[in-house]
Amino acid sequence: MTLWGYALLTAAGIFMAEMCVVTLGTLRIIFVSRGRTVLAPVLGFFEVTTWLFAITQVMQNLSQLECFMAFALGFAAGNFLGMLIERKLAMGEVLVRIITHHSDGELTRQLREANYGFTCVSGEGATGPVRIIMTVVKRRQLHDLLRLIESSHPKVFYAVDELQAASKGIFPLSKPRGKLPASLARWVGWESEMSSELVVSDIAPPPAAMPEPTKQAA
Repeated sequence: MTLWGYALLTAAGIFMAEMCVVTLGTLRIIFVSRGRTVLAPVLGFFEVTTWLFAITQVMQNLSQLECFMAFALGFAAGNFLGMLIERKLAMGEVLVRIITHHSDGELTRQLREANYGFTCVSGEGATGPVRIIMTVVKRRQLHDLLRLIESSHPKVFYAVDELQAASKGIFPLSKPRGKLPASLARWVGWESEMSSELVVSDIAPPPAAMPEPTKQAA
């Protein structure tokens, strides 16, 4: 192998290693904020191991500009790739607040038909009375919810906030995902999210009250 070919191979290795380092680091920080106490340390181990390889190669080739460029490009690509993977995983729940000056009857009807749990309260805005609708949904269901809101109230104001945790509630049926091993699904968080879903159609109605026996006159 020529000297130029060896330099290109070294630069490619540094790029791939640094891209993996930053991707793992981005995911690790997200998993720490989500409370994934097992997956975050595992990613941290592989992140540091890969970083040691990348920085060693850079220090051994300080006179080669392509190694510096590969390190910088790998850092940038790793940030993008980490955010893309986290967006695809779509873990956790979000709180959506919808504030409207108009009647919320049509919107609440559509939310109820789509099996979204929600709470409505009255409030006071800068231009008069408003209705506030609050609902908690899985992040992977946020796109469908926003599309429903915009189709019913195109110019309505809404805000989306991340949630650290939420108890069981009423959620729409989840779209099928690819199958993962049980241990991996538990680490990533799919299993806990699926088990916490509660669907109204699955709730059995309360038993009918039995009529009290009538007393006969003596």
